[in-house]
Amino acid sequence: MNIITYRRITQISFILLVFLMPVLNIFRYDTATKELIIFGQIWGLGLKQTFYADHSLSGASHVALQFFLKAILPWLVFLAIFPLLGFLTGRLFCGWLCPEGTLFELADHLTLRLTGRRVLFGKSSNGHRASGSRRALYILITIVSIVGLPLFGGAALTGYLVAPKTIWSQIVNWDFTFGVKAGIIGVSIYMLITSIFIRHSLCKYVCAAGLMQMLFGWVSPVSLRIRMDAGRLEECTNCRGCEKACFMNVLPRMNKRDISCVNCGACIAACHKELGRGKGLFHFQAGEKEQLSRHPGCS
Repeated sequence: MNIITYRRITQISFILLVFLMPVLNIFRYDTATKELIIFGQIWGLGLKQTFYADHSLSGASHVALQFFLKAILPWLVFLAIFPLLGFLTGRLFCGWLCPEGTLFELADHLTLRLTGRRVLFGKSSNGHRASGSRRALYILITIVSIVGLPLFGGAALTGYLVAPKTIWSQIVNWDFTFGVKAGIIGVSIYMLITSIFIRHSLCKYVCAAGLMQMLFGWVSPVSLRIRMDAGRLEECTNCRGCEKACFMNVLPRMNKRDISCVNCGACIAACHKELGRGKGLFHFQAGEKEQLSRHPGCS
C-alpha cells in the first residue's frame, strides 16, 4: 500500500471513532439530564451537598481541590494535546486524522473531476476532469454527497448533546424535537458552507487546533516535516506533480518549513509516481538537521 492508502485508512478510522464515541458512551454531554458521560460513567465534581454547607477553610479547600482536579485539570490536559502534537509531529493530525480536512479533500476531489480545478473559484488547472460516463458518475456522487453527508454528519454529531437512541428514534418516526432539528440543520449548514466555499482556508486561518499545531510545530526543533533530498536535485523532472498534489498550496520543492504543510505526504506519493516507487525526492524527517543523500556504494 502507498502512503495515500494508509492515510485514507487513518482518516476513515478516525471519522468512525468520532461518530461512534457518543453511541458507545465514550464521550458525550446529555442535555436532557445535564450530565457529562465519559466511558459510560457520569463525570461529576465528586461533591456532595454537605460539602457546600461546610463554610470552614478545610471545606472550602476541599471544594476548590475537587473543582481543580475534576474540571480545570482535565480541560488543561485536553488543550495541551494539540500543542504537544504540533511540537512532535507538526500538523500531522490535520493531514492524517482531521474529519473536516477529509471532508474538504473529498470536495476537492469531486470538484477536480467535474471542473479540472481543485477549487470552484481557482483559475489554474490541477488535472484533467472526467468525461463521458465517468463524469455522470461523479455528478451522481456529488449530489449524493451534498445531500447525504451533511444530514448524516448532523445526526451523528448531534449525538454529543442528545442521546443517539433518541435521535435515531426520531428519524425513524420522522418526529423531531426542536433541539434535534436545530442540531442536524445547524451542522448540515456548516458542513455545506465550509466544504463548498471555504475548505482549506479554514485550516489555514481559522481552525484553532490547526493553528496551535502550526505554532508549536514552527518553533519545535524536533517536529516532523517533509523535506526534499537536496543532493538529488538534478533528478527532478520539473513535472510539478508535487505542487499539483498539494491541496494546501505549498511549494514542496522550496524545501523550507511552510506553516500550511499538514505532512499529508501527497508530494511524496506524486514524486514516487513520477520517478518510480522508492525513488522519490521527498521524505519525512524529524527536525531541521540536513540529511546527506546516500548513493549506491556509500557506506
